[in-house]
Amino acid sequence: MGTITQEDIKQSIADAIQYISYYHPADFVKGMIEAYKIEKSEAAKNAIGQILINSKMCAMGHRPLCQDTGSVNVFIKVGLKAKLELNKELEDIINEGVALGYQDPDNTLRYSIVSDPAGKRINTKNNTPAVIHYSVNNSDEIEITVAAKGGGSENKSKFAVLNPSDSIYDWVMENARHMGAGWCPPGIIGIGIGGNPEKSMLLAKEALMGHVDIHELKARGPQNALEELRLKLYEDINKIGIGAQGLGGLTTVLDVKILDYPCHAASLPVAMIPNCAATRHIHFTLKGDGPAVFEQPDLDLWPDIELPMESIKRVNIDDLNKGNLSQFKSGDTLLLSGKILTARDAAHKKIVEYKNAGKPLPNGVDLENKLIYYVGPVDPVRDEAVGPAGPTTSTRMDKFTKDMMEINILGMIGKAERKQPTIDLIKEYGSIYFIATGGAAYLISQSIKKARVVAFEELGMEAIYEFEVKDMPVTVAVDSSGESIHTTGPAKWRTI
Repeated sequence: MGTITQEDIKQSIADAIQYISYYHPADFVKGMIEAYKIEKSEAAKNAIGQILINSKMCAMGHRPLCQDTGSVNVFIKVGLKAKLELNKELEDIINEGVALGYQDPDNTLRYSIVSDPAGKRINTKNNTPAVIHYSVNNSDEIEITVAAKGGGSENKSKFAVLNPSDSIYDWVMENARHMGAGWCPPGIIGIGIGGNPEKSMLLAKEALMGHVDIHELKARGPQNALEELRLKLYEDINKIGIGAQGLGGLTTVLDVKILDYPCHAASLPVAMIPNCAATRHIHFTLKGDGPAVFEQPDLDLWPDIELPMESIKRVNIDDLNKGNLSQFKSGDTLLLSGKILTARDAAHKKIVEYKNAGKPLPNGVDLENKLIYYVGPVDPVRDEAVGPAGPTTSTRMDKFTKDMMEINILGMIGKAERKQPTIDLIKEYGSIYFIATGGAAYLISQSIKKARVVAFEELGMEAIYEFEVKDMPVTVAVDSSGESIHTTGPAKWRTI
């Protein structure tokens, strides 16, 4: 039995974080390929195609699959017979590994973790601390699972304590119908049943780390009640018709994974957590023979996909104004070229503060007649203008839309659906809302030719940037007449 050193643990964590930032799990890629093959919705097939192209580009270029490089979840099982050589707390060693992984200069990752969450919300600048779950067994090894979980999918997590006689199927289906596209489907749903509130949530998160094998289950048939529930939920959630990116289509989930645990006779705790199109996790074991070694997958795993560019209209942003936006209809796919500005939650809050105080924005920044892109990009490396720069969930900006419309912005670019009051404002002001594909951040960044911070530099990735884009792919989600693809698309494909 060899000695497991703290350096082995630290380096393995760091290497795992880098690995999962640019390699999708092979089973997930295969699931996406199957979804691409069977998809009948043109818009959804295009979105899945972009995600697969992005995945292959990231595997080749070793850059993040998504600009939201995630909060780190670590499941660590320590063998009681393991020979450990540690001179500090295991938690500190794990977090040092996380920081090392996120600060790699060859593949910088985005720092998304803030301290003082109910107060000043200050970025920790290295994406620590991780959320760590410990357990023990009688082995002489350490088993570790590292996952990087995006905020958009985490925000869609659900929990309830049902009555023992209630239907778990009905509860999951009701939540699935209202989950929308903010979690970046297609992805995986993890469900935890039993235990108590915290146990069921943990089971749901752990379930997401399982192998995508729903097609094998379907082929051999379910052998117990949980497998029957998995298969029924998989088939029926897909019948809801949400589809890739909420555009309407045949595949919303690639798999439904369930773990359970005994619980009190008077209760039925149930948790549900989705994993997005940037599914990232890896499992490894340390045995005292050095740090973990992660094998590069065969690039032949990914298909060669070409988007139908000839059918997509190219648009010069400088030619756009409120008078001619009506030419674009919900569902149209466009390639945008020109200058856009970025703003997320923190920047929107500051913009409204300046507006209410009657003050101009810093550095002469003018939002009038500009497209605002909801994005917090990864820092660039080498000759990049900007790192991966995919969209963030737009509904978080709904509360600011009235003020932004009064400033007379031209329109918005983000991901997922908008709430009805925002759709009404888009129609009232003759504006427009585009979506870019969540889960295609590196692909999108290739269309960004120049990038510079123009205001609120202190906000880091939430600063206002000016991007100069060429052929940036977007879809009209809400047109100037108020028609939303996130309403009409799923309705067209819904069969349940």
